[in-house]
Amino acid sequence: MLLDCVIIGGGPSGLNASLVLARAKKNVILFDDDKPRNAVTHESHGFITRDGIKPSEFKRIAKQDLKKYSNLSIENQRVTDIKKENGFFIIQTSDGHYYRSRKVIVATGLQDVLPDIEGIHDFYGTSLFVCPFCDGWELKDRRLVVISENERAMHLTKMVSNWSNNLVVCTNGKNIFSKEEEDLLTKKNIKVMVDEIESLQGDNGNLQKVKFKNGKEIEREGGFVAGELRQASSLAETLGCVMNKMGGIETDDLGLTNIEGIYASGDSTFALPQLIVAASEGSKVASRVIGDLINEDF
Repeated sequence: MLLDCVIIGGGPSGLNASLVLARAKKNVILFDDDKPRNAVTHESHGFITRDGIKPSEFKRIAKQDLKKYSNLSIENQRVTDIKKENGFFIIQTSDGHYYRSRKVIVATGLQDVLPDIEGIHDFYGTSLFVCPFCDGWELKDRRLVVISENERAMHLTKMVSNWSNNLVVCTNGKNIFSKEEEDLLTKKNIKVMVDEIESLQGDNGNLQKVKFKNGKEIEREGGFVAGELRQASSLAETLGCVMNKMGGIETDDLGLTNIEGIYASGDSTFALPQLIVAASEGSKVASRVIGDLINEDF
């Protein structure tokens, strides 16, 4: 069977793309290996009618919505390879099956790579987060820490300052601020600590203290971390998709990559990392795919 489109990735972008394509009478398979970036997150925010929902519950409701469309199927498999042959794409999955499709949407998302600090994973998703727009309200007006070893430190600190004016920035032994940036932070009463971090301490996921290798320690009630970001899947790069300077898949305004028939949406393109944005990106790219299919067949 020749499919109209295969969607790889079952996050909000892939789910919404699947919905729009199914409603356009296209034969679609959504592949989802169920390893989401927000697996440790207890609540998702900023999505009207779904504010505070647990990510797994959001996905359950979304998949329930999709079940009404007989032309759409969901496979809980990881796509391991894609090849283009005779104008179509051959998709191989981890269970050894092969599928043929006219179009492919890559919505595999990103992975957060946190700094190598003892205890950081004990608090990640409960009192330590990466996105202040997503979780800033829950930490508003608390004593917060911003942990960053890279050039994103200044931007993140500025953003977090919207939710709390009691901030300490920890760079874990890295000198990443310019003199001008340090002066600005000092003016804003934001302390910068370059000392190497020994561990993060607290209880039941709630951060209480940052300990340093030189014996110093500070009390904090939560915070944000600027880790590194990487593609959750190498499929796009293997196909030859051009990547942008941030490491996202480069597309035009409607999601088409440099490879005809391959589209990308959501976090994979380094779009704004919010649930509602990813869902809207999925809708937009699916509409582009539908238009392209119609034009080819008309």
